[in-house]
Amino acid sequence: MKNLIYTLITGMIIVSCQAPVDNSAQLKYEQNAQTILDYLASYQNESVDHAKFYADSAVIRATYFGAKKDSISLSELIKYDQKSFDGYDWKLVNGPIVLPGVDGQTKLPNGSVRYYGDWKVTKPGTDSTEAKSGVVKGYESFDFNEEGKIVYQQFYGDAGSLFRYLNDTTISL
Repeated sequence: MKNLIYTLITGMIIVSCQAPVDNSAQLKYEQNAQTILDYLASYQNESVDHAKFYADSAVIRATYFGAKKDSISLSELIKYDQKSFDGYDWKLVNGPIVLPGVDGQTKLPNGSVRYYGDWKVTKPGTDSTEAKSGVVKGYESFDFNEEGKIVYQQFYGDAGSLFRYLNDTTISL
């Protein structure tokens, strides 16, 4: 009986001496993931009010082939998105699969968010043309500031080829 009591007391001391688990990165991720889901809904609704999800100093990496600059500002993104919404309809056809990101140096979760999804982009028909659609498989990642605003974004997917297809532009290699 003494051994049992001794074992229980020792176990309680060991458990009580362990440092509490820090789940702050998980909580930040969950909040930021909801922001991204809200952002994606806003984007599908073709609303440039998705700018509310960004910090004023946000940097959007220009990942497309032939980009003249390595990144664009939030104001440039809003102009680009409005032009895109005016000419095309956007819809996520699966997912998105939303996952936590990690710090590039420490490899530890840091509250960043990434997602995978297939975007169906449709160029509406006119009096003389049929509507035309295509799907681009995409990967996008987002970093956030302490206020939960997007400070860095990058998208990877062959959107350039999709737009050449939608606009009947020949692709040459």
